Amino acid sequence: MEKNDYDVVIIGGGPAGLTAGIYAKRAGLSALLAEKHTPGGQIMVTDWIENYPGFPDGLAGYDLTMKMEQQAKNFGLEIVQADVQSIKTENNIKEIVFTDKTIKAKSVIIASGCSPKKLGVPGENALFGKGVSTCATCDAMFFRDMDVVAVGGGDTAVQEALFLTKFVNKVYLVHRRDKLRAAKMLQDRAFANDKIEFVWDSVAESVNGEKGVESVDVKNVKTGETRNIKAQGCFIWVGTIPNTEFLNNDIKVDDQGFIITDTSMKTSVEGIFAAGDVRNTPLRQVATAVGDAAIAAFEADQYIESCK
Repeated sequence: MEKNDYDVVIIGGGPAGLTAGIYAKRAGLSALLAEKHTPGGQIMVTDWIENYPGFPDGLAGYDLTMKMEQQAKNFGLEIVQADVQSIKTENNIKEIVFTDKTIKAKSVIIASGCSPKKLGVPGENALFGKGVSTCATCDAMFFRDMDVVAVGGGDTAVQEALFLTKFVNKVYLVHRRDKLRAAKMLQDRAFANDKIEFVWDSVAESVNGEKGVESVDVKNVKTGETRNIKAQGCFIWVGTIPNTEFLNNDIKVDDQGFIITDTSMKTSVEGIFAAGDVRNTPLRQVATAVGDAAIAAFEADQYIESCK
């Protein structure tokens, strides 16, 4: 990061961040994208994406990320690995504070995404990485021919549970309701898979084991009955929390911490926009993230023009 002044700084390198970068560069803006880890976000560890237009046979999340990143670089987007600590605004200039330096920008697009939410039950933290995981694509191979518990009922939970069946002996899919929230097509696949056993109306109470997962205690929320399921792994997909720890109180968020925007992706601070999973949106998909980002970059360009 040799340059100190940019038209726009984009925080986050998932589909929203990369799309914002593409649109910003096509608009002739000087743009920097800062990503804490590796560009791609959560789709980097998504086994297969089949609902993104233009790929009729679907494609791996990793492959889609690589295509997006290369496209952004082809337009000249500067991408750096950096951890944002805070954002400050003074006289319409935004100061983005990184671990090692501070840079200035006329506008900011926050596309920092989300992280998996934890259950908050005994044993979860102690055994995380020792049988407890939030990424089937990353860890399924370590549980070949074993039994695992999976917790959740949305698209991610069902899709990841289906991926697990390629490796494991059995998946106990624990869901607090008596029906899934996942898309109908995913539900049909799960119900047809004889490796998945559904544990309805239930929640995980604790993850048990010494050096690794040995079992999971599951409680039926209707009867109060507790069941001990013998398993060597526990995969958790019960929602997400926004990556907004660097925000100050000026940028308004909802009661879950997601950034509040209007339909133009404008936040409560003039010149700061948000796009993708980090904002309060009813749907968190690659397609919606890309749409958000195109609007955010367009509005950032309009804002910069209005300040001249």
